[in-house]
Amino acid sequence: MKAGMDKSKLTILGSTGSIGCSTCEVIDAYPDKFEIIALAAGRNMELFARQLKKYQPQYGVVYSEKEIELLQKENIEGIELSCGQEGLTQVASLKENDIVLNALVGAAGLKASLETINAGSNLALANKESLVVGGPLFEPAILKSGGKILPVDSEHSAIWQCLKSGKDAEVRNILLTASGGPFRERDTATFKDITLEEALAHPTWKMGPKITIDSATMMNKGLELIEAVWLFSVAPEQIKIIIHPQSIVHSMVEFVDSSVIAQLSNPDMKLPIAYALFWPDRYEADHGRIDIVKTGHLDFFEPDEEKFPALRLAREVAEAGGTAPAVLNAVNEIAVAAFLDKKLRFTEITELIERILVEHTVIDSPNLDDILSVDDLSRNRAAELIRNELC
Repeated sequence: MKAGMDKSKLTILGSTGSIGCSTCEVIDAYPDKFEIIALAAGRNMELFARQLKKYQPQYGVVYSEKEIELLQKENIEGIELSCGQEGLTQVASLKENDIVLNALVGAAGLKASLETINAGSNLALANKESLVVGGPLFEPAILKSGGKILPVDSEHSAIWQCLKSGKDAEVRNILLTASGGPFRERDTATFKDITLEEALAHPTWKMGPKITIDSATMMNKGLELIEAVWLFSVAPEQIKIIIHPQSIVHSMVEFVDSSVIAQLSNPDMKLPIAYALFWPDRYEADHGRIDIVKTGHLDFFEPDEEKFPALRLAREVAEAGGTAPAVLNAVNEIAVAAFLDKKLRFTEITELIERILVEHTVIDSPNLDDILSVDDLSRNRAAELIRNELC
């Protein structure tokens, strides 16, 4: 929140998704602290129309002209409506933004994230793909504009909070926790028979379908590993993934003196959202409040990278750098969509990713055009293989 201002001016990208709705709940609890100046959503126009009427932002962004027509039938007045990437980048780059919360799904959020930083605004980042795909692009933009990235993912928020306990040079390892998803104890031999319904039944978190499938394959944790490399300027080998089924310890940091600092709470995304929105301050709230005595025992396990090859693939592309993470993310998005459409088996998601990664020649120091080109080519290649049933 900028000094001397009564309210922080806020843009929410992905306002109708789970993170966006939780953000609105945080704002509703502190109506004197925030003013929403822009909202962006995909295709849930019934909810989006209610949000526009409630918050009365200056700008609203939707997926296409079709959604604009639907909103116009809802008597949305006094709000400038636009659509697509052009609309997203327009509201992300508004100079009056104090914070842009990017909760878009997938690589579609990259340009908006970059525009936010280029405009000198703070980026509350729930769109991990921005850094997975475009990690090399952000440091020079941050240095030039002064904008900051405020992590919103519960694990990265936990790491961010733990890092206050020491200097950057004093970090030995980051311990990135994972619930293990619904298949942690399932026999690997049966993975090829996993159904869509089983994969969508996450034991801890309520999320959208794409991230829920990523959690089932553990690709979500692989993407978070890559994101953490860029967020916290650490080497991939300094990030240790730990299975923690209770999802109470959201991540830990080990310092060079062997102290380990952890952040604990009950699973509630409103806690990391509020931490980012109010940063550098904390405000009174009960989001995720925990009774540590009633919590009981906490379990921790090593991950099985043979059972969950997504973890191995993510670590390999984090080490390769350049355009390798863009390939991983692009193919994963196409493969997960195909699984959701029941065109791929569960195990074929990572098989397809590995096949296309092997084909790719990494560009070591990519610019935005390189990244977007690789993203597009990788998606087309994945779609081709799915179409031809070659994967």
